[in-house]
Amino acid sequence: MLVKVCGATTEEEVRAVAGAGADLVGLWCGVPGGPHDLAADEVARLAGAARRTGAVEPVLVTFGKDAGRLLSVVAEAGLSWVQLHGFQPPSLVRRLRREGPPGLRIVKVLHLDPAGRCLQGPLVAAYERAGADLLLFDTAAADGRIGSTGLSADPAAVLALAARATLPFLLAGGIGAHNREDFETVLDHPRLLGIDVDSAARGPLGTLDAGTAGAVVRAWRGERGARGEAAA
Repeated sequence: MLVKVCGATTEEEVRAVAGAGADLVGLWCGVPGGPHDLAADEVARLAGAARRTGAVEPVLVTFGKDAGRLLSVVAEAGLSWVQLHGFQPPSLVRRLRREGPPGLRIVKVLHLDPAGRCLQGPLVAAYERAGADLLLFDTAAADGRIGSTGLSADPAAVLALAARATLPFLLAGGIGAHNREDFETVLDHPRLLGIDVDSAARGPLGTLDAGTAGAVVRAWRGERGARGEAAA
């Protein structure tokens, strides 16, 4: 079970994510108004901190649509993962695949509205043809907000969307240490690669916390003691 923890803004948070046992740490850049948005030089600094842990890989998380700008951030930070979290066109995926560094992993987010409809539904196959490596299924708010909404995904809607795709996928949307059992049907899917969390990995001060994030990691990997921790 691959675990990505998103929204680090300090080296302390990066180390907390690594200490929690996660695999990936998300660094926001090009998310206007986002509470965890970073400048390009900050992304590079925190990406270096992530690599120094020897435990987590940094991921650029962006709403950006300017391919040249994204390629510049990827190169400056030495990134091997990029997550397109907005409504970017398949042509952006194609250009990143063509001009990005060898081995760049491209994750395209697909958003499910509260009724279970995929907001990018007509483009799923196009994203795959353009060269995406992974998909990520997240939940949009009723008012159209996307990204770290904290809203739980509908397992039936997730499975319906997975049936329309062919790529491995990550699951996001209201995931925490307490609700793994709500997604038992999704956990059985052969192409589920892992999960992506943000708010559920934050401690009382609102920062990413090794203990809180670790409880999510252990719960979703089915490790001993996770049930009791979640209940506590």
